[in-house]
Formats: sequence, C-alpha cells, structure tokens
Amino acid sequence: MREFFLALVLTITGSLNVTAQSLNPGADLPKAQFYKVDGSKFYTDQIPKGAKSLIMLFDATCDHCQRAASILSKRNKELAGVNLYLVTQDETRSIDYFMNNFAKPLKQMKNVTILQDRDHVFIPLFRPKQYPALYLFGKDKKLIFYSSNEKDVPGFFDRIKR
Repeated sequence: MREFFLALVLTITGSLNVTAQSLNPGADLPKAQFYKVDGSKFYTDQIPKGAKSLIMLFDATCDHCQRAASILSKRNKELAGVNLYLVTQDETRSIDYFMNNFAKPLKQMKNVTILQDRDHVFIPLFRPKQYPALYLFGKDKKLIFYSSNEKDVPGFFDRIKR
C-alpha cells in the first residue's frame, strides 16, 4: 500500500512539473479555439504561415499588460508585417476598456485580432508563467521567443525585424 501512495505522489509531482514548463523555442503553435469579439470562432490553424505572429495573453486590469500594450501601441508601425493576436479571458466590456485606454492604435490595424478565451484553453496549452505572456512565432508557426516580462517587449521588435 505504501508503494502505491509513493507512486501516486511521484506521478502527481511529475505531472505538475511537466505542465508548469512554458513552451520552448522551436515548439509548434498549439492548436486551440478562441472567439472573436463578434462571437465567431477562431482557430489557431487560421493563423497564416508566411508572416510572423505575435500572441499576447492579457488581463484588462493587469498593470504589466497595460504597459506592454502601450509599448506595442506606440511602436505600432513596426508591427505592420506581423499578425498580432491579443487573447484574454475578459468580458467584452473589459476588453473595450483595455483597448480604448492602452491599445487604441492597435484597434484600427487590419493585422490585429482580439480574441476571447471563453473555454479557458490558453493557459493549459501555452503554459504562460504570468501576465502578460507574449509569444513570437515565426513564418513557419514555430516559437521564436517567449516572455512574460513587460520589460522584454522591445526585444520582440528586434526579433520581428530579423
């Protein structure tokens, strides 16, 4: 009986360590379903190859997310050739507040898509460490760079240009 409990504890501990790891560079873009603000479904399979994609998980009330969105907004011209996906579990009213106050220039860009994670699949699939979580995927939909530190946002611009 003692061996059973030891095996159970080791299994649980091991599985927690596996799920806590974030995506590594070279990882494929996870397959997931989100929702556009208009309610239509959006699948990560719809993210086109051939252009880099920047995915940002945010919470509308998160100070760090607000600062990261402000930096992206101020440098929005540098994002013209990148598909930008802003993903949140927030309700529409909170999304509108966030976009209007911290990311207004991004709202008008055709390459920016705002997505709701109504089914709460982002965290188990992408495994972010905290908010904001930013993922830069290459033209081949493989992860180039990940960070959950707003101070790393300028580094994303360097990698976008490469």
